[in-house]
This record gives sequence, structure tokens and C-alpha cells, in this order.
Amino acid sequence: MTEIRLAPRLSGAPIADHALLSDCHCAALVTIDGSVDWLCFPRFDSPSVFGRLLDADAGHWSIRPADHYTVSRRYLDRTLVLETTFSCPAGTVVLTDALAMGPDNRGHALGKGAPRLMIRSVTCTEGTVPVEVSYAPRPEYGLLRPLLSTVDGGVTARGGAEWLVFSAPVSMDIAGSTATAHLPMSAGQTHYFALHRSTLEEEPAWIWSQAQLADRLDATVEAWESWSEMHQHYQGPWRELVHHSGRVLQGLTFQPSGAIVAAATTSLPEAIGGERNWDYRFSWVRDASFTMEALWVAACPDEASDFFEFMTTAAAGSIGPGTPLQIMFGVGGEHDLSERTLPHLAGWRDSRPVRVGNGAWVQQQIDVYGELLGAAHRLADQITEVDDETLAFLTALAESAAQRWREPDQGIWEVRGEPRHFLYSKVMCWMALDRAIKLAGALRAGHRVDAWRQIRDEIWQTVISEGWNDKAGAFTQYYGSSDLDAANLMMPIVGFLPADDPRMLATIDAIADRLTDDRGLVYRYSTEAGVDGLAGTEGAFLLCTFWLAQALAMAGQVSRARAVFERAAAYTNDVGLLAEEVDTESGELLGNFPQALSHIGLINAAWAISQADSTA
Repeated sequence: MTEIRLAPRLSGAPIADHALLSDCHCAALVTIDGSVDWLCFPRFDSPSVFGRLLDADAGHWSIRPADHYTVSRRYLDRTLVLETTFSCPAGTVVLTDALAMGPDNRGHALGKGAPRLMIRSVTCTEGTVPVEVSYAPRPEYGLLRPLLSTVDGGVTARGGAEWLVFSAPVSMDIAGSTATAHLPMSAGQTHYFALHRSTLEEEPAWIWSQAQLADRLDATVEAWESWSEMHQHYQGPWRELVHHSGRVLQGLTFQPSGAIVAAATTSLPEAIGGERNWDYRFSWVRDASFTMEALWVAACPDEASDFFEFMTTAAAGSIGPGTPLQIMFGVGGEHDLSERTLPHLAGWRDSRPVRVGNGAWVQQQIDVYGELLGAAHRLADQITEVDDETLAFLTALAESAAQRWREPDQGIWEVRGEPRHFLYSKVMCWMALDRAIKLAGALRAGHRVDAWRQIRDEIWQTVISEGWNDKAGAFTQYYGSSDLDAANLMMPIVGFLPADDPRMLATIDAIADRLTDDRGLVYRYSTEAGVDGLAGTEGAFLLCTFWLAQALAMAGQVSRARAVFERAAAYTNDVGLLAEEVDTESGELLGNFPQALSHIGLINAAWAISQADSTA
């Protein structure tokens, strides 16, 4: 994508205008204008240092030509290192951005010991171009305006718990809590800038030399290349999209634990100006089985094992008699994710409230037993190697599903209305017992199989009888409802019914016909039914559209599946990233970004289509 920029946007830039940087600990978002409008050090869920994504006064770091320009950008091949090219009337400059990797970060060690360092290099490749730099750190989601001081080689920022050191090859002018510079550049010149972060109890951050930054940037590119070389072997349709989505998932992985965050951001809305604004910088049990399949295709079993080990470790203390499995965790395994609002932030395009933490952590969702046991089944060959406590935990998951499947819950979409008997939740309890039966030998639970099989079959029969609605001509959202739910597309994907079963085909067609927008993108469910207890509407869900493609492929309708897949994949931005939703009127990306589930859906649908092609 190439666009003409006559003046930089200050805030409210389209979500699609952002690109992701990651060091497998934290994430930054960079706009097409060359501005870092989101950066959370040192973890994905840490308070932002730059937060202009959510408020014009919450901090940024921009590097761009002072002249008019056109701009294009890309990721360097097989990396998440961003290259932005600004073409001006008098010349061209190339901006290269990365969150730095540590020494020896090759292959599986990607991100290990990352130095909490963001590097930005700017090179004039042609002519002469005046470049302007604006550095405005605003820690703690914009609450702090730190004291900036010039030092030899850069600027320091004091205030709060963070020590920020900004390395610059030129002197910076300070006004208030903002530092700026204007540098004329000529062909062949390269300048490196960097932001290094530490806290009061850590080894202090320092000024980096130009040579050190050049070496660390080159090493970061090589680290990503080595990871891709080791992990990415998928050769089916949409190969580049699948490989890039695998890198995005790796970029959303917290290296110390193996946790994968749902997205890099908080409070990007599901509808502009609405209240459906949530913090997605946590790891959901709900995503486990979907994620495992995607990692198997676009990464490798080692990443899948790390994610599974994180989930079982984080969740192990939260299940027992009378204690439901918690549905989500912090990236370090934290359980308390209490939600609060930040009233001083205006929100993206005035979409309030801005939330940190996520109150859904206290919800009951009985689908999580199936999703975690589905992930365990994907690693069946390795289950025999786990410790006795993990085996007991997996067995307890099956027992909990057997005990709780009759209970209402908030469902996969975490509705904040009253609990209901959501069909998807029952199907996942069926899946929990089905996978536990298949794993019984490894779990040393052969004596439980008869009881598990009896309850599994009872769940299946109940879903078939209570979940089908003659008026809708489809399986519906919950018992007694005539409303559709895209989550029911998972029924054939998890093996509850064959995709070509007449009831399943009818459900697939009903969703394709009646739960889509004018572009053919799939909604999760109808918000007009009021089931979620929230005001307003939301966009169409890209994950659900990829589910439709996957279900169609499994039903043997490959040409339809391809068309649906390409319809959803067309909403990748210029650097291949997907948000959660698409605005039904404007076609603009909405929701937290980039969204792991959207990329997981893309990978799994591409794989299903490639398998259907092979079968045909």
C-alpha cells in the first residue's frame, strides 16, 4: 500500500495503519507515518510508555520526513523487523524499526534475555531529505510527564518506576517532556536511535553507540530469520500468509512462559464510540486447542508444547472439588486480572471506557475443559512424559466436564448477560470427555472410561435434541433459542458431527446466509437479541469467517471454502496483519490488534483447504 501524507495524523489513525514489533516479551505498534503510538515495557500487559493509540497526549515517538512524502512499508523477509520507505520530492529515506533480540537468540531461543531495547535506524538512500524526530515518553498510560535531561549521546527520562534512556546521534531540543530534533540527511547517511528501559531495581539502562545499535539490529534480523528457517515448512495454498501469521503468533508469545496473548493492545473497540472495549493482553484457555493446531502448521511442536505447558502450569491450582477452571491468565501465569478503567484516556476515536485488566477472569465457562483436553490430545505422544501431577490435573478436567456440563455459563463469547445453556459449551464438554477417553491409557485412567463414555454420549444426544431448532433450520446458540451462533461451526471441526451431516450442512448454510454482513463476513451472533447484556453493536468477526471456510472445506465444498477464505484474508493490512473485526459499514478493521485468533483462524482454514485439496 502506498499513500500520500501531507501532514502526520496525531491520533485516531486507522487500526490498519499500524504494524507490530515484538521481542517476545512486549510489543510496539508503529503507524504508517513512522510514529510509535503504542509500547508497553517490559511485558505485553505492562503500562504503556507510548499510548497515543488511546489518547493524543499519552505519548509517542515519531521519525518522519519534514517534507511532503509518499510512503510504503514491508517486513524484512521472514522477520517482524519493519521497513518504511518515505519518498519525497528531493529524495528518499528508509526507516527500519525493531524491538531488539538478545545475544544468541537463534531458533527456539528467540527473545531469550531480550534487552528491553527499541531500535530505529533512518537511512537516506537518494537525494537530500530533512528528517524530524519527536520523542514524548508518557509512562503509566500517559499519567506521567517525566523530567527529560540531555546527556552525552541522548536524553534521559526520570519519573515513576522506570528509567528511560534515549540514544540519539544528534543533540535533542527539550521543551517540557518532549524532545525533538531536525536533521538534514544526504544519500548514504544512516543514523540510529534507540530507547532502552530499566527499573530502579535493575541494572540501569544506558546510552548505546551507533556501532552497537547497528550490530544489535543486524542480529535481530538474523534471529528472526533463523526462527523462520527452523519452524516454517508449510507448503500449501496461501503459503506466505500462513508463514507470516505464524510469525505474528510468535510475536505475541511471551518467551519466558510460552503464553500467547490474544492481542497486543487494550480497548480498541468493537464498534467506534461503543463500550465493547476490552484488554486482550492475556492468555485464554479458550484459545488453547485452536492455537495448538495453528502452531503445528505454522510453527513447530516445540512452540505448541511450550504453550501447553504454560496453560497446564497456570491452571493447575485453579481446579478441584467445587472450583471451576479459570478461563484466562496473565502472561506470567497470574490469576487475578481485576479490571479497572482509565478515565484520563479518551480512547481510540473517543471510544470509552479504556480498560486494563479483564473482568471475564471471574466468569464460569464450561467450554474450557474441552479446549484444554483438546490441546492435550494434540500432544498425545508427549503426554506419557509429563509428571503425575499433570496427569492428575488432566484427569480432573475430564471429571469436571462430566460434573458441570449441565450447568449454564457465559459461553465462549464471555457474555456479560445472564448465564445460559450455550450449545458450544456443551459441545466442548463432549470434546473433553471424548479426548480424555482417547488419552485414557496415557492418563492411567482406563477404569474411568465407561463412565466417561456414558456421559459423553448423553451430552451428544442432548445437544442433538435440545440444540436443533426446526424454525431456524439449524443448531442454535442455546437451548430454546432460534438465534444463530458462529461458534457452532466448530461442531464439525472438533468432530462432534461430520461436516457433511445434513444437520451440519443446514447450519453452515444458515450461518452463511443469515449471520453475515453485506460483504459475506460472519458475525459471532446477533447483538440485537440482547444475550450479551451490552449496548450497541459490533463488527463482523474474521475468526468466524475463517471458521466458515474451514467447515466448508471439511464438507468437501472446496470452491466455496476458498472464496470465503479469500474474502476474509483480503482484510489483512499492507503488512499482513488482522484485527478482530471488520466494520460492517466502512470495511475498516476494528478491535484489538493484531488479533491472534484471526491469524489462528487463517492458518487453520488454509490447512483445512489444503487437506481437502489433497483428498480430492
